[in-house]
Amino acid sequence: MSVDRLALARTLSRIERGDAVAFDTQSLGRAHVVGITGAPGAGKSTLVNLLLGEWLSRGRKTGVLAVDPSSPITGGAVLGDRVRMGEHGAHGDVFIRSVASRGHLGGLAQGTRTMVDALDAAGFDVVLVETVGAGQSEVEIVEVADTRIVACPPGLGDDVQSIKAGILEIADILVVTKSDLPSADRTMRDLRDMLHLRAAAPEGAWKVPVLGTSTQDKLGVPELADRIAAHAQAAGRGRRLTAVDPVAGHVHALWARDPFAQSLGVRLRGAGSGTATVALTLQPSHINFNGTCHGGVTFSLADTAFGLASNSHGVIAAGIDAHITYQNPATTGDTLVARAVEVSRSKKLAVYRVDVTRESDGAALCSFTGTVYRTERPN
Repeated sequence: MSVDRLALARTLSRIERGDAVAFDTQSLGRAHVVGITGAPGAGKSTLVNLLLGEWLSRGRKTGVLAVDPSSPITGGAVLGDRVRMGEHGAHGDVFIRSVASRGHLGGLAQGTRTMVDALDAAGFDVVLVETVGAGQSEVEIVEVADTRIVACPPGLGDDVQSIKAGILEIADILVVTKSDLPSADRTMRDLRDMLHLRAAAPEGAWKVPVLGTSTQDKLGVPELADRIAAHAQAAGRGRRLTAVDPVAGHVHALWARDPFAQSLGVRLRGAGSGTATVALTLQPSHINFNGTCHGGVTFSLADTAFGLASNSHGVIAAGIDAHITYQNPATTGDTLVARAVEVSRSKKLAVYRVDVTRESDGAALCSFTGTVYRTERPN
């Protein structure tokens, strides 16, 4: 397999910007998607580097998405996880992409699922997703990965910490990193005790192993690679392709009950968590006295995408601020596409960017930014 790395990088950049990118479904489902999550400092990036070396020795071609946290002040990200993967980053059978979380909660970045599709379609045997340092309840990786690995450093928390519900419960494989440290044996015992306290698994069900790995002589890495392959055999691949996307269905329902958007002719093209794409083909009724698209129509299209994206999380998001700049005109027959992407989200506030383009030539027509107040009331 020869991957056009430049074309792939450009595709991933388009996805990260919020552009609508689709793939032939027949080209998807071949790759085994492995997710690695865990607390900050658990050694996830080092574990990824060890696995890359092991898979290369077995002739496996691997694409990596490494999600890094974004600064809540500047919005920027260091994108430093790949520093620990530098040993294999230049190899022709490895492709590493760092992705900024941009305030997206859950451990992943906006568009991660579509980026996984891109790497899958490119022909990689394994697509590995490393989450941002995740807390107990940040389990979004479960919706994307076929095999979920939770990395646990030794000595993190007390005995009670190891049996709390949340991130540990999504694991298909539990890995104690830095297992050459003295406290690693106790952490492995705690995790095994936690598994014993769970309800008995059905006959023949996958039993979650607890493994130890270390950079010292790559301790435990071949065994981990064997267990990952065994889980792929037991559970299959393409979990994300068969799962129903409840967010897209919810956003579609919101769009369907918006009479103003319907009267304008706004069509919903796609939606996800914190994102929405809508389109409008200009009719004579949308044109102003200068023969170009009325500014209010363009604003309404952008505002519709903004409203759907900000309300995609299941609670009412009330707009409190919006700014729009107009760059180019459009006229009758032009199809305008508005793509809204979540830039940042906290418990109470969220910021979105909407880009409106002309479909025929991709010309930028306007840019829109908006801020919402997130209520606790379901929509």
